[in-house]
Amino acid sequence: MTALANHEPLPALLETRGLVVGYGGRPVLRDFDFDLRPAEVLCLIGHNGAGKSTLLKTLFGLIARQGGQLLLDGKALETVEPRRLTAAGISLVPEGRGIFPGLTVAETMKMGLWAASVPPAERAERLDWVMSVLPALKQFYERRAGTLSGGQQQMVSIARALLSRPRCLLMDEPSIGLAPKLFQDLLQPIRQLQRETGMAILLVEQNVKEALKISDRVVVMKSGVIIREALPEELNDNAKLMELY
Repeated sequence: MTALANHEPLPALLETRGLVVGYGGRPVLRDFDFDLRPAEVLCLIGHNGAGKSTLLKTLFGLIARQGGQLLLDGKALETVEPRRLTAAGISLVPEGRGIFPGLTVAETMKMGLWAASVPPAERAERLDWVMSVLPALKQFYERRAGTLSGGQQQMVSIARALLSRPRCLLMDEPSIGLAPKLFQDLLQPIRQLQRETGMAILLVEQNVKEALKISDRVVVMKSGVIIREALPEELNDNAKLMELY
């Protein structure tokens, strides 16, 4: 963790303390403590139903918590809502891409700039910056999202999330429907951006082997609790991974 001049560690960028979240009276996360540190890529893995996506959606304010605290930069948030978190530098790439098939990529980006509250005078420059991170977007910029391949749609979703120039990117199952090579082709520019800017990334992913290639730290969840924290190289063979599932 990065240290200040007085050698005190920086607070976690996002942190939960005693978090309680559930659906229909059934808890999914209970007394859940978690942290995402500045400038790291954290991979969150576990079986289906472990609570990974629930945690991510709670961190972004899409699911209300029943108890506990959510902290941003070490300060507890009384209310957690997407617009406030976006303004604070948190952005989400949702599971299933979350794009409108009838809109062109250009229209999607225009809507994204508005949603991210980018001032009109800065929108062209911001769009140019996103294009510099994901230049392949230019090849299908005027096409409707519904006509794009899965990989192209995922690129649009990532590009839209980058429009706010976030310091923290939450990514929910970005590999769904993508071949491993295409997944890596999408993630490598994001990893490069992360290294250049110090952006933190929380990656919820089922494609464990590919996700570990770009991660700094791994947290393993099972049935709503954390059962292991490790470095990627500690989980680099199938036998070790199978023990955790």
